[in-house]
Amino acid sequence: MSDTQLLICGKSFKPDERDRLSGAYPAAFVEGPDEMAGLDESLRASIRAVAYKGHAPFGPDQMDLFPQLGVIANYGVGYDAIDVGAASARNIAVTNTPDVLSDDVADLAVAMLLAQARTMIRGHAHVASGRWAAEGEIPLNRKVSGSTVGIVGLGRIGREIADRLAAFKCEIHYTSRSEKETPGWTWHQDVVSLAKAVDFLVIALVGGPDTKGHVTREAIEALGPRGVVVNISRGTTIDEGALLDALESGAIAGAGLDVFENEPNIDPRFLKLDNVVLQPHQGSGSVETRTAMAELQLANVAAFLEGKPLVTPVN
Repeated sequence: MSDTQLLICGKSFKPDERDRLSGAYPAAFVEGPDEMAGLDESLRASIRAVAYKGHAPFGPDQMDLFPQLGVIANYGVGYDAIDVGAASARNIAVTNTPDVLSDDVADLAVAMLLAQARTMIRGHAHVASGRWAAEGEIPLNRKVSGSTVGIVGLGRIGREIADRLAAFKCEIHYTSRSEKETPGWTWHQDVVSLAKAVDFLVIALVGGPDTKGHVTREAIEALGPRGVVVNISRGTTIDEGALLDALESGAIAGAGLDVFENEPNIDPRFLKLDNVVLQPHQGSGSVETRTAMAELQLANVAAFLEGKPLVTPVN
């Protein structure tokens, strides 16, 4: 049997992230779950922990390749790629990296909301192209402060977004499984009711089958022609076809999107729109936060391999 205890899985791991993991424990590397079956049987028999980063499905077939596997340490707060039910059935723990990325994701949500409402991308292009001097000002845009904002999912990240927008004197409405203790914010039992009440709808749900299509066509239409959608959760949490239809027809005013279905090969209809702010799934993409995420992932691996309580268990 090999002495390798850790499998690093994910082609998106940066060299320093891989070095941090492999420097701590004897490790092997694969680019994705599909490559796991090709590993030598003796190596697979020795693996006790997987450090995972990516969105490719990690399911029971892959888990069964590793008879000693005890933990899958996910890089990221969202773990919808991992079949947690299958892991639990096999006594495999799953961990993620919450909290350390909440600030960055919330910052980007607010930035996209501001950029969309204040047409900042158009404004930059107007200045950079020299058209400001030749053509004058761009059309007036839209005030954000004092507007009504709906947060779909008032979890860790949703709460951070709401706190930031409350500082902009916004009226906060939200959905969650149950009403939460808030400073006078308004709880809605469903997304359609929420969308009818707000100017901006910010999606901050976890991904996975339970939230697939949670923001429906009906909810998008309920926003109305001045409504704006901001999504920093997963592309699957909204009916993307309905969103595109609404953006193209003017049924809503615009969107700020950091996540998409089938990313990075997003629907080409998005590229023809002038009422969107599009980002490459970079919500947690600062040096400081990605370092903290990598350190927390390693802390979970270390805790398991050293027989200590996991830092941020999911199951």
